[in-house]
Amino acid sequence: MRHLLLILILCVYQLGIAQTDSLVTGQKIDKSFDHAYQFKYKKLIVPSVFIGYGILSLTSDDLKQLNRSTKYEIGEHQPDKIKFDNYTQYAPAVLVYGLNAIGLEGKHNLKDRSIILGTSLLISSAVVLSTKHLVREERPDGSNNLSFPSGHTTTAFTTAHFMFREYQDENIWLSLTGYPIAVFTGVYRILNDKHWVGDVVAGAGIGILSTEVAYWLFPKVSKLFSKRHTENNALAYPFYQNKTIGLGLSLNF
Repeated sequence: MRHLLLILILCVYQLGIAQTDSLVTGQKIDKSFDHAYQFKYKKLIVPSVFIGYGILSLTSDDLKQLNRSTKYEIGEHQPDKIKFDNYTQYAPAVLVYGLNAIGLEGKHNLKDRSIILGTSLLISSAVVLSTKHLVREERPDGSNNLSFPSGHTTTAFTTAHFMFREYQDENIWLSLTGYPIAVFTGVYRILNDKHWVGDVVAGAGIGILSTEVAYWLFPKVSKLFSKRHTENNALAYPFYQNKTIGLGLSLNF
């Protein structure tokens, strides 16, 4: 468990430093926010490390042993299994909307941030669902073969990174508060015997990358929701959550 916490904390710290260097160097913030949608290779480093670790955990004997030893250690202590992780995965996104409601505005208005959040969740759900059925890794509790990657952790880091991106230029400390919630979600997926360490680390990487891609795509996606495109417009999207496959439908009239 200590290994997981160390990996997550170090990667989140690196992520914050890499993306807030303009604040550290005293550069003036671009109020047009155009920089938020620009592709930058350095933003791929942290999610690539996460995802790479997760993939390696499927084949590396050392990392498989780490998975087994972590499971054994948890079994010895027999922690209470709680279901908070079913809700904390969405908490950072709820916080963003709540903070905006009380006047602490982020980078985007209600419509634009909803488009970004919806895009990021759509991307992450598609990646997680397809990967689960492709890899078919057995869960620690043996309940099924859909362990890799962790969907709860993916959602948690998708929403946590969404919160970071919305508030990083307004209040850097506030923007980081979603990450501890995401870490809590990932840790409890392991404590609840639903995922291996590698599943959770990979899920964190997919979540962060999905949100980054959503911001890069936003200028183009937002055009689909402009007034001239939204009349009698319908958008269908798949989702996967808690062993359930579904289809969402958004209608605009």
